[in-house]
Amino acid sequence: MTDSASPTAGDSGAYTGAVRPGGPSAVRTLPDLEIRKASVSEEDNNAYLLTDRATGAKLLIDAADSPQRLTELLAESSDGALAAVVTTHQHWDHHRALAEVVASTSAPTLAGAEDASALPVKPDRELRHGDRVEFGDLALEVIHLRGHTPGSVALLFTSSDGSRHLFTGDSLFPGGPGKTWSAADFVSLMDDLEARVFGALPDETWVYPGHGNDTTLGVERPHLAEWRSRGW
Repeated sequence: MTDSASPTAGDSGAYTGAVRPGGPSAVRTLPDLEIRKASVSEEDNNAYLLTDRATGAKLLIDAADSPQRLTELLAESSDGALAAVVTTHQHWDHHRALAEVVASTSAPTLAGAEDASALPVKPDRELRHGDRVEFGDLALEVIHLRGHTPGSVALLFTSSDGSRHLFTGDSLFPGGPGKTWSAADFVSLMDDLEARVFGALPDETWVYPGHGNDTTLGVERPHLAEWRSRGW
């Protein structure tokens, strides 16, 4: 996260999103949602546990690695059930613990439709652009971002305090879009980011990526043309 990013309305404490592999979780508390972020691998993969504060229902984003650490993460929050596990995209480093988490929790799994066949656990629900992922009394909006993989999805939460929170997988990081493997894929990802993310959401939107530190759309927006020009 760059220095100019700052906590949004509704935070308790000074959440920065800075975590380290094997280290403690970073916790952000909104009026309606608790967000716990943990780095669970040597590749600094982030796993996010979302908990509905009213009902205790939980949602896990990316069972990336370290089943034991993920079990501990689940226990850090409420006693509520794990409603689902969402996998943001098909790459191996984002689902290494998926089968074990599902076996231990019986939670249903969700993933982008175009990536579903590449996952080690067949998704119970295939996600498409504009879908809603509900848990407890809360819901996330699915944003399909084509390019890093065909079925990559981001998940948008809009809090009751008006703040917006975007979980981007590997499609958007501090400093640019995720890796692509062809010019066409890069253009596709940039087009979707500009139209579906930067063109639709305000600067204050907080970005929670699949690896590393957080950022905000306002920090990244001035660099869109630069990203287009450099081609990655």
